[in-house]
Amino acid sequence: MLRRLGAFMAAHRVPIPQNGVDYRGKVVLAPMVRSGELPSRLLALRYGADLVWGPETVDKAMIGTTKRFNPTTSTVEFTRFPSNGGKSNGQSVQKESVIYRIDPREHSRLIFQIGTSSPALAVQAAKLVAGDVAGIDVNAGCPKPFSTSGGMGAALLRTPDLLASILQALVEEVGEVYKIGISVKIRLLETPAETESLVRKLCQTGIIGLTVHCRTTPMRPRQRAIREQLRMIGQVCREEGVACLMNGDVENRDQALELAKEYGVDGGMIATAAESNSSCFRTQEQGGLLPWTEVVHEYVKLALEVENRWGNTKFLLGQLIPGKAKVYSKVSGSKSYREAVEILKIEDLYDLAQDVDERLGITKWRQDQASMSNGSSIIKEKPLGIEGHHLFGKRDVGVAMAV
Repeated sequence: MLRRLGAFMAAHRVPIPQNGVDYRGKVVLAPMVRSGELPSRLLALRYGADLVWGPETVDKAMIGTTKRFNPTTSTVEFTRFPSNGGKSNGQSVQKESVIYRIDPREHSRLIFQIGTSSPALAVQAAKLVAGDVAGIDVNAGCPKPFSTSGGMGAALLRTPDLLASILQALVEEVGEVYKIGISVKIRLLETPAETESLVRKLCQTGIIGLTVHCRTTPMRPRQRAIREQLRMIGQVCREEGVACLMNGDVENRDQALELAKEYGVDGGMIATAAESNSSCFRTQEQGGLLPWTEVVHEYVKLALEVENRWGNTKFLLGQLIPGKAKVYSKVSGSKSYREAVEILKIEDLYDLAQDVDERLGITKWRQDQASMSNGSSIIKEKPLGIEGHHLFGKRDVGVAMAV
Protein backbone atom coordinates (compact mmCIF):
# COMPACT_ATOMS: atom_id res chain seq x y z
CA MET A 1 0.00 0.00 0.00
CA LEU A 2 2.75 2.47 0.98
CA ARG A 3 4.72 1.56 -2.13
CA ARG A 4 1.71 2.19 -4.35
CA LEU A 5 1.07 5.50 -2.57
CA GLY A 6 4.69 6.50 -3.07
CA ALA A 7 4.51 5.65 -6.76
CA PHE A 8 1.33 7.72 -7.11
CA MET A 9 2.94 10.69 -5.39
CA ALA A 10 6.01 10.44 -7.62
CA ALA A 11 3.87 10.29 -10.76
CA HIS A 12 1.26 12.88 -9.72
CA ARG A 13 1.66 16.19 -11.51
CA VAL A 14 -0.61 19.15 -12.05
CA PRO A 15 -1.38 18.96 -15.80
CA ILE A 16 0.44 21.47 -17.99
CA PRO A 17 -2.11 23.42 -20.08
CA GLN A 18 -2.05 23.18 -23.86
CA ASN A 19 -0.46 26.59 -24.38
CA GLY A 20 1.62 26.49 -21.22
CA VAL A 21 5.08 25.18 -20.47
CA ASP A 22 6.50 22.78 -17.88
CA TYR A 23 9.15 24.38 -15.64
CA ARG A 24 10.82 21.02 -14.94
CA GLY A 25 14.39 20.64 -16.14
CA LYS A 26 14.58 24.33 -17.01
CA VAL A 27 17.18 27.01 -16.32
CA VAL A 28 15.50 30.40 -16.69
CA LEU A 29 16.04 34.15 -16.61
CA ALA A 30 14.75 35.87 -13.46
CA PRO A 31 12.40 38.87 -13.47
CA MET A 32 14.62 41.94 -13.01
CA VAL A 33 14.20 45.69 -13.07
CA ARG A 34 15.64 47.08 -16.29
CA SER A 35 17.62 43.89 -16.93
CA GLY A 36 14.46 42.02 -17.87
CA GLU A 37 13.45 44.26 -20.78
CA LEU A 38 12.99 42.79 -24.26
CA PRO A 39 16.58 42.77 -25.65
CA SER A 40 17.90 41.24 -22.42
CA ARG A 41 15.31 38.46 -22.65
CA LEU A 42 16.16 37.78 -26.28
CA LEU A 43 19.86 37.71 -25.42
CA ALA A 44 19.28 35.15 -22.66
CA LEU A 45 17.28 32.97 -25.04
CA ARG A 46 20.00 33.29 -27.67
CA TYR A 47 22.53 31.87 -25.21
CA GLY A 48 20.37 28.99 -23.99
CA ALA A 49 17.87 30.14 -21.38
CA ASP A 50 14.92 27.75 -21.51
CA LEU A 51 12.40 30.35 -20.37
CA VAL A 52 12.49 34.08 -19.59
CA TRP A 53 10.54 36.06 -17.00
CA GLY A 54 9.70 39.64 -17.91
CA PRO A 55 10.11 42.38 -15.28
CA GLU A 56 7.26 42.62 -12.77
CA THR A 57 4.48 44.77 -14.22
CA VAL A 58 1.85 46.03 -11.82
CA ASP A 59 -1.80 45.26 -12.62
CA LYS A 60 -2.90 48.93 -12.73
CA ALA A 61 -0.10 49.75 -15.17
CA MET A 62 -1.46 47.21 -17.65
CA ILE A 63 -5.16 47.90 -17.21
CA GLY A 64 -6.22 50.52 -19.73
CA THR A 65 -3.36 49.87 -22.15
CA THR A 66 -3.86 49.58 -25.89
CA LYS A 67 -2.46 46.54 -27.66
CA ARG A 68 -0.87 47.20 -31.04
CA PHE A 69 1.50 45.61 -33.52
CA ASN A 70 4.67 47.53 -34.36
CA PRO A 71 5.48 46.73 -38.02
CA THR A 72 8.97 48.20 -37.76
CA THR A 73 10.12 45.90 -34.96
CA SER A 74 7.54 43.10 -35.45
CA THR A 75 6.70 43.29 -31.76
CA VAL A 76 3.41 43.42 -29.87
CA GLU A 77 3.23 46.52 -27.68
CA PHE A 78 0.96 47.51 -24.83
CA THR A 79 0.86 51.29 -24.60
CA ARG A 80 -0.89 54.03 -22.66
CA PHE A 81 -0.79 57.79 -22.34
CA PRO A 82 0.93 59.11 -19.19
CA SER A 83 -1.38 59.73 -16.24
CA ASN A 84 -0.02 63.25 -15.76
CA GLY A 85 -1.45 64.32 -19.11
CA GLY A 86 1.98 64.51 -20.71
CA LYS A 87 2.40 68.24 -20.22
CA SER A 88 5.71 69.92 -20.89
CA ASN A 89 6.31 73.67 -20.51
CA GLY A 90 2.55 74.19 -20.19
CA GLN A 91 1.85 72.50 -23.53
CA SER A 92 0.08 69.15 -23.89
CA VAL A 93 2.37 66.48 -25.31
CA GLN A 94 0.37 63.33 -25.95
CA LYS A 95 3.04 60.69 -26.35
CA GLU A 96 2.20 57.10 -25.49
CA SER A 97 4.41 55.11 -23.13
CA VAL A 98 5.21 51.49 -23.96
CA ILE A 99 4.38 49.51 -20.82
CA TYR A 100 5.26 46.07 -22.15
CA ARG A 101 6.59 44.56 -25.36
CA ILE A 102 6.60 41.00 -26.66
CA ASP A 103 8.69 39.62 -29.51
CA PRO A 104 7.54 36.57 -31.55
CA ARG A 105 10.91 34.92 -30.83
CA GLU A 106 10.01 34.67 -27.13
CA HIS A 107 6.25 34.10 -27.37
CA SER A 108 6.24 30.43 -26.31
CA ARG A 109 8.95 30.90 -23.70
CA LEU A 110 7.91 34.13 -21.98
CA ILE A 111 6.41 34.25 -18.49
CA PHE A 112 4.63 37.51 -17.66
CA GLN A 113 5.16 38.45 -14.01
CA ILE A 114 2.45 40.54 -12.42
CA GLY A 115 2.53 42.71 -9.32
CA THR A 116 -0.85 42.69 -7.62
CA SER A 117 -2.74 42.59 -4.34
CA SER A 118 -6.20 42.08 -5.82
CA PRO A 119 -7.70 38.95 -7.44
CA ALA A 120 -9.99 41.06 -9.63
CA LEU A 121 -7.27 43.43 -10.85
CA ALA A 122 -4.85 40.55 -11.37
CA VAL A 123 -7.35 38.76 -13.61
CA GLN A 124 -8.20 41.94 -15.51
CA ALA A 125 -4.54 42.70 -16.23
CA ALA A 126 -3.52 39.11 -16.98
CA LYS A 127 -6.25 38.69 -19.59
CA LEU A 128 -4.65 41.44 -21.65
CA VAL A 129 -1.45 39.46 -22.26
CA ALA A 130 -2.60 35.87 -21.72
CA GLY A 131 -2.88 35.14 -25.43
CA ASP A 132 0.70 36.24 -26.08
CA VAL A 133 2.66 34.49 -23.32
CA ALA A 134 3.32 30.98 -22.01
CA GLY A 135 2.37 31.72 -18.42
CA ILE A 136 1.48 34.25 -15.74
CA ASP A 137 3.59 34.48 -12.58
CA VAL A 138 2.62 36.37 -9.42
CA ASN A 139 5.37 38.32 -7.66
CA ALA A 140 5.16 37.49 -3.96
CA GLY A 141 8.74 38.28 -3.07
CA CYS A 142 9.79 41.83 -3.95
CA PRO A 143 10.95 43.50 -0.69
CA LYS A 144 11.05 47.06 -2.03
CA PRO A 145 8.68 49.62 -0.41
CA PHE A 146 7.08 50.67 -3.72
CA SER A 147 5.77 47.12 -3.98
CA THR A 148 5.12 46.16 -0.38
CA SER A 149 3.46 49.47 0.51
CA GLY A 150 0.68 48.57 -1.90
CA GLY A 151 0.28 45.12 -0.36
CA MET A 152 2.12 43.52 -3.27
CA GLY A 153 5.38 41.60 -3.52
CA ALA A 154 6.74 40.26 -0.23
CA ALA A 155 3.77 41.77 1.64
CA LEU A 156 1.68 38.93 0.21
CA LEU A 157 3.75 36.45 2.24
CA ARG A 158 2.02 37.90 5.33
CA THR A 159 -1.43 37.55 3.78
CA PRO A 160 -1.40 33.95 2.54
CA ASP A 161 -5.18 33.74 2.17
CA LEU A 162 -5.16 36.77 -0.14
CA LEU A 163 -2.23 35.38 -2.13
CA ALA A 164 -3.97 32.03 -2.50
CA SER A 165 -7.16 33.73 -3.66
CA ILE A 166 -5.21 35.69 -6.30
CA LEU A 167 -3.63 32.50 -7.61
CA GLN A 168 -6.91 30.60 -7.61
CA ALA A 169 -8.66 33.42 -9.48
CA LEU A 170 -5.90 33.49 -12.09
CA VAL A 171 -6.01 29.70 -12.49
CA GLU A 172 -9.78 29.62 -12.96
CA GLU A 173 -10.34 32.82 -14.95
CA VAL A 174 -7.12 33.07 -16.96
CA GLY A 175 -5.20 29.80 -16.91
CA GLU A 176 -8.15 27.56 -17.74
CA VAL A 177 -9.58 29.98 -20.30
CA TYR A 178 -6.37 30.69 -22.22
CA LYS A 179 -4.83 27.28 -21.46
CA ILE A 180 -1.64 28.65 -19.93
CA GLY A 181 0.05 27.96 -16.60
CA ILE A 182 -0.13 30.11 -13.48
CA SER A 183 2.80 30.21 -11.05
CA VAL A 184 4.16 32.19 -8.11
CA LYS A 185 7.55 33.41 -6.89
CA ILE A 186 8.11 33.67 -3.15
CA ARG A 187 10.82 34.17 -0.54
CA LEU A 188 11.62 32.10 2.51
CA LEU A 189 9.74 32.74 5.75
CA GLU A 190 11.53 32.81 9.09
CA THR A 191 10.97 29.18 10.02
CA PRO A 192 10.71 25.96 8.00
CA ALA A 193 7.25 25.31 9.47
CA GLU A 194 5.94 28.68 8.26
CA THR A 195 7.45 28.18 4.81
CA GLU A 196 6.08 24.65 4.51
CA SER A 197 2.58 25.77 5.47
CA LEU A 198 2.67 28.59 2.91
CA VAL A 199 4.06 26.45 0.09
CA ARG A 200 1.50 23.70 0.66
CA LYS A 201 -1.33 26.24 0.67
CA LEU A 202 -0.16 27.84 -2.57
CA CYS A 203 0.40 24.51 -4.29
CA GLN A 204 -3.23 23.60 -3.70
CA THR A 205 -4.55 26.55 -5.74
CA GLY A 206 -3.98 24.86 -9.10
CA ILE A 207 -0.64 26.50 -10.00
CA ILE A 208 1.81 24.58 -12.17
CA GLY A 209 5.00 26.08 -10.74
CA LEU A 210 6.58 27.75 -7.70
CA THR A 211 9.92 29.55 -7.57
CA VAL A 212 11.60 30.16 -4.24
CA HIS A 213 14.19 32.87 -3.77
CA CYS A 214 16.45 31.42 -1.08
CA ARG A 215 16.52 34.56 1.02
CA THR A 216 14.11 35.99 3.56
CA THR A 217 12.39 39.32 2.96
CA PRO A 218 14.89 41.44 5.01
CA MET A 219 17.88 39.91 3.20
CA ARG A 220 19.59 41.72 0.34
CA PRO A 221 21.40 40.34 -2.74
CA ARG A 222 24.84 40.84 -1.17
CA GLN A 223 23.91 38.40 1.58
CA ARG A 224 24.58 34.76 0.78
CA ALA A 225 21.52 32.71 -0.19
CA ILE A 226 20.38 30.16 2.39
CA ARG A 227 19.27 26.74 1.18
CA GLU A 228 18.47 24.86 4.37
CA GLN A 229 14.73 24.91 3.60
CA LEU A 230 15.06 24.16 -0.10
CA ARG A 231 14.94 20.37 0.09
CA MET A 232 11.75 20.52 2.15
CA ILE A 233 10.14 22.97 -0.29
CA GLY A 234 11.01 20.69 -3.20
CA GLN A 235 9.45 17.74 -1.40
CA VAL A 236 6.21 19.60 -0.71
CA CYS A 237 5.98 20.72 -4.34
CA ARG A 238 6.60 17.15 -5.50
CA GLU A 239 3.85 15.83 -3.25
CA GLU A 240 1.45 18.41 -4.69
CA GLY A 241 2.54 17.84 -8.30
CA VAL A 242 3.92 21.37 -8.73
CA ALA A 243 7.25 22.16 -10.41
CA CYS A 244 9.79 23.93 -8.16
CA LEU A 245 12.54 26.29 -9.28
CA MET A 246 15.28 27.69 -7.05
CA ASN A 247 16.68 31.25 -7.18
CA GLY A 248 19.51 32.95 -5.30
CA ASP A 249 23.27 32.84 -6.05
CA VAL A 250 22.78 30.66 -9.13
CA GLU A 251 25.65 31.55 -11.43
CA ASN A 252 25.34 29.38 -14.55
CA ARG A 253 23.43 26.54 -16.23
CA ASP A 254 25.69 23.74 -15.03
CA GLN A 255 25.55 24.92 -11.42
CA ALA A 256 21.78 25.38 -11.60
CA LEU A 257 21.23 21.79 -12.69
CA GLU A 258 23.71 20.46 -10.11
CA LEU A 259 21.99 22.36 -7.29
CA ALA A 260 18.57 21.24 -8.50
CA LYS A 261 19.70 17.63 -8.33
CA GLU A 262 21.34 18.09 -4.93
CA TYR A 263 18.29 19.69 -3.32
CA GLY A 264 15.59 17.76 -5.13
CA VAL A 265 14.02 20.66 -7.04
CA ASP A 266 13.20 20.90 -10.73
CA GLY A 267 15.40 23.68 -12.09
CA GLY A 268 17.06 27.01 -11.47
CA MET A 269 16.55 30.73 -12.04
CA ILE A 270 19.50 33.05 -12.77
CA ALA A 271 19.45 36.77 -11.98
CA THR A 272 22.66 38.75 -11.26
CA ALA A 273 24.99 36.49 -13.25
CA ALA A 274 22.80 36.90 -16.34
CA GLU A 275 22.78 40.66 -15.89
CA SER A 276 26.57 40.80 -16.19
CA ASN A 277 27.00 38.12 -18.87
CA SER A 278 24.01 36.37 -20.44
CA SER A 279 26.18 33.62 -21.89
CA CYS A 280 26.03 32.08 -18.39
CA PHE A 281 23.20 29.98 -19.86
CA ARG A 282 25.75 28.10 -21.96
CA THR A 283 27.13 24.84 -20.55
CA GLN A 284 30.85 24.25 -20.09
CA GLU A 285 30.54 21.68 -22.85
CA GLN A 286 29.35 24.50 -25.12
CA GLY A 287 32.29 26.65 -24.08
CA GLY A 288 30.90 28.41 -21.03
CA LEU A 289 31.10 32.19 -20.70
CA LEU A 290 31.88 34.16 -23.83
CA PRO A 291 34.11 37.27 -23.88
CA TRP A 292 32.20 40.41 -22.90
CA THR A 293 32.95 41.99 -26.28
CA GLU A 294 31.02 39.25 -28.09
CA VAL A 295 28.09 39.44 -25.66
CA VAL A 296 27.92 43.24 -25.95
CA HIS A 297 27.93 43.07 -29.75
CA GLU A 298 25.00 40.65 -29.71
CA TYR A 299 23.14 42.71 -27.13
CA VAL A 300 23.49 45.98 -29.04
CA LYS A 301 22.35 44.28 -32.23
CA LEU A 302 19.20 42.98 -30.52
CA ALA A 303 18.55 46.33 -28.84
CA LEU A 304 18.71 48.05 -32.22
CA GLU A 305 16.49 45.45 -33.90
CA VAL A 306 13.69 46.07 -31.39
CA GLU A 307 14.45 49.80 -31.03
CA ASN A 308 14.95 49.53 -27.31
CA ARG A 309 14.87 52.75 -25.33
CA TRP A 310 18.35 54.21 -25.25
CA GLY A 311 18.32 54.79 -21.48
CA ASN A 312 17.72 51.12 -20.84
CA THR A 313 20.33 50.01 -23.38
CA LYS A 314 22.91 52.31 -21.85
CA PHE A 315 22.17 50.94 -18.38
CA LEU A 316 22.64 47.34 -19.57
CA LEU A 317 25.88 48.21 -21.32
CA GLY A 318 27.07 49.44 -17.95
CA GLN A 319 26.39 45.98 -16.55
CA LEU A 320 27.82 43.98 -19.47
CA ILE A 321 31.04 45.97 -19.93
CA PRO A 322 33.60 45.37 -17.14
CA GLY A 323 34.34 48.48 -15.11
CA LYS A 324 38.07 48.10 -15.78
CA ALA A 325 37.61 48.06 -19.57
CA LYS A 326 39.04 51.14 -21.31
CA VAL A 327 35.75 51.87 -23.07
CA TYR A 328 33.61 51.67 -19.93
CA SER A 329 33.68 55.35 -18.97
CA LYS A 330 33.31 56.48 -22.58
CA VAL A 331 30.23 54.32 -23.15
CA SER A 332 28.83 55.52 -19.82
CA GLY A 333 29.05 59.07 -21.12
CA SER A 334 27.65 58.33 -24.58
CA LYS A 335 24.45 60.06 -25.67
CA SER A 336 23.22 57.85 -28.52
CA TYR A 337 23.40 54.46 -30.17
CA ARG A 338 25.67 55.76 -32.91
CA GLU A 339 28.10 57.23 -30.42
CA ALA A 340 28.17 54.00 -28.40
CA VAL A 341 28.82 51.69 -31.36
CA GLU A 342 31.60 54.00 -32.55
CA ILE A 343 33.24 53.85 -29.14
CA LEU A 344 32.87 50.05 -29.17
CA LYS A 345 34.06 49.91 -32.80
CA ILE A 346 31.10 47.79 -33.87
CA GLU A 347 31.33 48.93 -37.48
CA ASP A 348 28.66 46.60 -38.90
CA LEU A 349 26.04 48.42 -36.77
CA TYR A 350 27.00 52.05 -37.56
CA ASP A 351 24.26 52.63 -40.14
CA LEU A 352 21.55 50.82 -38.19
CA ALA A 353 22.47 52.76 -35.04
CA GLN A 354 22.14 56.05 -36.94
CA ASP A 355 18.72 55.02 -38.30
CA VAL A 356 17.43 53.96 -34.88
CA ASP A 357 18.67 57.18 -33.28
CA GLU A 358 16.64 59.12 -35.82
CA ARG A 359 13.50 56.99 -35.37
CA LEU A 360 13.69 57.32 -31.59
CA GLY A 361 14.20 61.07 -31.88
CA ILE A 362 17.59 61.00 -30.17
CA THR A 363 19.37 62.84 -32.97
CA LYS A 364 16.69 65.55 -33.22
CA TRP A 365 16.63 66.01 -29.45
CA ARG A 366 20.37 66.57 -29.30
CA GLN A 367 20.22 69.03 -32.20
CA ASP A 368 17.44 70.97 -30.47
CA GLN A 369 19.42 71.06 -27.23
CA ALA A 370 22.48 72.28 -29.08
CA SER A 371 20.45 75.12 -30.61
CA MET A 372 18.99 76.09 -27.24
CA SER A 373 22.41 76.14 -25.61
CA ASN A 374 23.45 79.11 -27.80
CA GLY A 375 26.75 77.58 -28.66
CA SER A 376 27.46 76.03 -25.28
CA SER A 377 29.42 72.78 -25.49
CA ILE A 378 27.62 71.36 -22.46
CA ILE A 379 24.59 69.29 -23.43
CA LYS A 380 22.70 67.49 -20.74
CA GLU A 381 21.49 63.99 -21.52
CA LYS A 382 17.79 63.58 -22.19
CA PRO A 383 16.02 62.66 -18.94
CA LEU A 384 14.71 59.14 -19.46
CA GLY A 385 13.76 58.25 -15.91
CA ILE A 386 13.90 54.71 -14.62
CA GLU A 387 13.45 52.28 -17.48
CA GLY A 388 10.09 50.60 -17.43
CA HIS A 389 9.00 52.49 -14.32
CA HIS A 390 5.70 54.32 -14.60
CA LEU A 391 3.61 56.45 -12.26
CA PHE A 392 -0.09 55.80 -12.06
CA GLY A 393 -1.72 58.49 -9.96
CA LYS A 394 -0.22 58.30 -6.49
CA ARG A 395 0.51 54.61 -6.70
CA ASP A 396 3.96 53.67 -7.92
CA VAL A 397 3.67 51.08 -10.66
CA GLY A 398 6.10 49.47 -13.04
CA VAL A 399 8.84 46.94 -12.57
CA ALA A 400 10.66 45.54 -9.57
CA MET A 401 14.08 44.18 -8.75
CA ALA A 402 14.70 40.45 -8.96
CA VAL A 403 12.72 38.96 -6.10
